[in-house]
Amino acid sequence: MTQKYSEDGTVIPVTAIKAGPCFVTQMKKTDIDGYAAVQLGFGSKKNLKKPQQGHLKNISKNLRWLKEFKIDNPDNLKVGDALTASVFSPGDQVNVTGISKGKGFQGVIKRWGFHGANKTHGTKDQIRMPGSSGATGPQHVLKGTKKPGRMGGDQITVKNLEIIEVDPEKNILYVKGAIPGFAGNLLWIKGKGELKLENTEDTKTQKHENPPTGDHPQGDTENAEKPAEAESAKPE
Repeated sequence: MTQKYSEDGTVIPVTAIKAGPCFVTQMKKTDIDGYAAVQLGFGSKKNLKKPQQGHLKNISKNLRWLKEFKIDNPDNLKVGDALTASVFSPGDQVNVTGISKGKGFQGVIKRWGFHGANKTHGTKDQIRMPGSSGATGPQHVLKGTKKPGRMGGDQITVKNLEIIEVDPEKNILYVKGAIPGFAGNLLWIKGKGELKLENTEDTKTQKHENPPTGDHPQGDTENAEKPAEAESAKPE
């Protein structure tokens, strides 16, 4: 996370997210596959296994992550197209989905916010204990009772986050507030609007001229949404 300043000098806490480029690696069509979808690839990997190399032979890039998104109109996309952070604009409202940080096995105070017992009257060794949890009628602990257990590592979606700034050269989005997961975590970013490809021909030409470096998926156009799968990154 970092911070940005508004025009009136207000400090805005933001998270820097690397959001592209994402390359179209496969198209699914209704007449062939039974549904319409686009598969996007992002990130870079030094070595790929032969099945993945064959799957990405038309892209000439060692992409680390592949993700499929259902879309209504796949005709405006084709294999090799690149989606960058420029599909978003400052002021857009987006939903960010990611895997939260894993915290391991935790007690009820940290996991559920229990108050704990008093420190007096002989309870010095029971301060952080959950207390009695069994029901007197059924004579057993009911299913779903708040108990100690594994905490974190769940898929979480934070809705209605505002994009404060877009850096198209570095493909970085500055999103207001915090997002799920650790630095380097893979994210899915969705925002309403029309998905536009910019400089598609230049990108395709550059793809053959320069050796692959690998990059990242973003984009689901279902219900006229422009999404992005992104990797959280610290600002440079």
